Amino acid sequence: MKLGDGVEQAIHSVTMLAVLPPDGLLSAAALAEFHGVSPSYLLKHLQALSRAGIVHTEPGPKGGYRLAKSPDAVSLLDVVLAVEGPEPAFRCKEIRRNGPDPLPADRFTAPCQINAAMLRAERAYRTELRAVTIAQLIAQVEADDDGSIAARGCAFFAKHMRQSKSDP
Repeated sequence: MKLGDGVEQAIHSVTMLAVLPPDGLLSAAALAEFHGVSPSYLLKHLQALSRAGIVHTEPGPKGGYRLAKSPDAVSLLDVVLAVEGPEPAFRCKEIRRNGPDPLPADRFTAPCQINAAMLRAERAYRTELRAVTIAQLIAQVEADDDGSIAARGCAFFAKHMRQSKSDP
């Protein structure tokens, strides 16, 4: 299974927004700069996160993004589904019914076993992603940090963070 680059960018962006002060905002351009990615591509994913209620958007030239929920209420699955959509990765097209001299449709009353196996794998994958929250990721990073990650983030926030005009 291959997830698009937008998933990685979205997870990193959500994690960064999760450590902002409650009234802090970061613009899409600042998030893109920090991660060294395309601002227009990241903006597309931030908009998807906003539609999903994961991030809050403050419009305007001094606006930006902040997390809309508590970091322990946002799972990796939430972010993946916001960016990639809710459809399963494997979509059975029932090709067993194709080809020369296909069997009649009444011969295929049981579900395709390949589809059933792939859907079981999808459920396991989603269960694992649902079990990991943004708060857990942050705790792991903080536990492993020698101070350099925090220092980099603080310096970046000092330069790029904006203040929210609305209540968080």
